[in-house]
Amino acid sequence: MADELTHMDAEGNARMVDVGGKPITAREAIATGRIRMTPAARAAIVEQRVKKGDVLAVAQLAGIQAAKRTADLVPLCHPLPLSAVQVMLAPEGEDAVRVRATVRCSWTTGVEMEALTAASVALLTVYDMVKAIDRGMVIEGVRLLEKRGGRSGEWIAV
Repeated sequence: MADELTHMDAEGNARMVDVGGKPITAREAIATGRIRMTPAARAAIVEQRVKKGDVLAVAQLAGIQAAKRTADLVPLCHPLPLSAVQVMLAPEGEDAVRVRATVRCSWTTGVEMEALTAASVALLTVYDMVKAIDRGMVIEGVRLLEKRGGRSGEWIAV
């Protein structure tokens, strides 16, 4: 089993994968997700009537910060020298906000976890800021859309 699980040694102990021998290549990952809410909560966000402030701007900053701190949150992730993090949030339909997070670096390992963390934390921030209006919001569909670079090359979700 340890041969198949890269984050486990021969004794079954967790380990950080050694990426020291891998070549530095350009890497990119894009993740998405959304948060469903009542139309009233969505309207409050769009019209900037949420008492805690500009929800989309704060969530954007939270997502960027989260990408930079992924190795502090996910125990076996490597700290990466990120070269770019872009987090975009936009209303979707009458009852949702969608996030798209793009992360780039040139390093020996990929940035998928950083993109997923950015998207997740941005959505959690929307929830935190809007929960006084709608506690029943649902975060859903957080997933990787694309990744580029490294040994496995390009991958695009279907």
